[in-house]
Amino acid sequence: MRKTKIVVTLGPATSEPEMIETLIRTGVNVFRLNFSHGDHPTHADNIRKIREASQHTGTEVAILQDISGPKVRIGEIDGVLRLKRGDTLRLTKTRHPDPHTLDLSYPEIIDMVHVGEEVFFADGTLQTRVIAKGTDTLTLELLNDGELTSRKGVNFPKTRLAISAITPKDEADLAFGAQHDIDIVALSFVQTAEDILRAKSVMASHDFDPFIVAKIETGEAINNLEAILERCDGVMVARGDLGAEFGVTRLPRIQKHILHVANAMNKPSITATQMLTSMKDNPYPTRAEVSDIANAVYDGTDAVMLSDETTVGHYPVEAVTVLHDTIKDVEKDYPYYKDYPTHDESDAVSKSAVELAKNLHKEALVPFTTSGMSAQTLSKYRPRQSIYAVSHSLATHRRLNLIWGVRPLFVMEPIRNPTKLLYLFVKRLLDEHRIPEDKRFVVTIGSTTGKSGSSNLIRILNKEGMEAVLASEF
Repeated sequence: MRKTKIVVTLGPATSEPEMIETLIRTGVNVFRLNFSHGDHPTHADNIRKIREASQHTGTEVAILQDISGPKVRIGEIDGVLRLKRGDTLRLTKTRHPDPHTLDLSYPEIIDMVHVGEEVFFADGTLQTRVIAKGTDTLTLELLNDGELTSRKGVNFPKTRLAISAITPKDEADLAFGAQHDIDIVALSFVQTAEDILRAKSVMASHDFDPFIVAKIETGEAINNLEAILERCDGVMVARGDLGAEFGVTRLPRIQKHILHVANAMNKPSITATQMLTSMKDNPYPTRAEVSDIANAVYDGTDAVMLSDETTVGHYPVEAVTVLHDTIKDVEKDYPYYKDYPTHDESDAVSKSAVELAKNLHKEALVPFTTSGMSAQTLSKYRPRQSIYAVSHSLATHRRLNLIWGVRPLFVMEPIRNPTKLLYLFVKRLLDEHRIPEDKRFVVTIGSTTGKSGSSNLIRILNKEGMEAVLASEF
């Protein structure tokens, strides 16, 4: 079983039902809906098609809602503005007819920027430095040649931007997500732990409790990484804006740092942006792209993500196939069995279960999980064995598609008696032929089942053990 998961962004190239089914069969675990584009009716239609395709294929997948956040952009430009190194630009709070004077989507940012700080445009391809500041304007000096067109993004790599990560549009989008049972929400422009708390407050007002992934896009987020991870459920290495903020040559080191911290804190991670950019227009990847995928897997990412490759690319299925095949090959050589300090009783049980599976040569681990944390904690130790998760809710079942090494098996109603739950599990397992009868596996379960964080029992099962369980009377 492939352990590293695949996230793809749905778009015009992939939104037909037949294509969605093909992508699921090719190996997609999570579909991303980018709320920077499209309207609510379009997203609602795509959600319906994903759920229907999941039913047709018999494979549950997760849906990730990526909300826009306060993306800073310049205003409208007439045509193309061609600039040379040494030229000057002005940023102003109001629109101006001079083509070299640009307005911003968040004009209050001008008050936060200081002389000497840098301002980057268009994913860092055009770089400037602030040389003067007025009441309502910034004067910038060009550091390289380049071009600008309307609505290009702006980055402020050395500026502390005191703007909320949740915009009014985001609040409306989160309300939509609540109405449509979205599984995972990715928060853009997270800078501090308070941004996560703000998002949770908005979600709580809609009785919405998705898995929350913080997109790490700014220097401020890197500075506050551990505090952010304490408050969220997962993290995305958003390499587009990170590359614009720090420069592409520093990006590999930053990516490794984020993944290392996330792994140590037991937070699933997604590595995103330009994994297979050349496959937008070509049926084959470059060698460098394949190496990039492999390095992300070796670094411990839970998932890799495609964006343009599957929204507007000409070869979306081929791109997913390349991801799948590359991951499978890397995992033949993956450094399994990580060692981390345990933090609580449930964590210690998971670590012990992985050690038992390794030392006794068991073939699989089976956690019973309410919140998904038991499966996630087994995953933290990166066992070679497959993790077949039995969840107590459909929401948890779907979210587990993001977690490294975890295959959601099926959903069972929580029963307070763990022995009876185990009996019903084994009976269903054999009746539905989910696992071969000669499979040997390690089960983790709570003495009080259905309660999050209560896993404190380990059971080793093989054919004889399953027969003994079935001999129980209820």
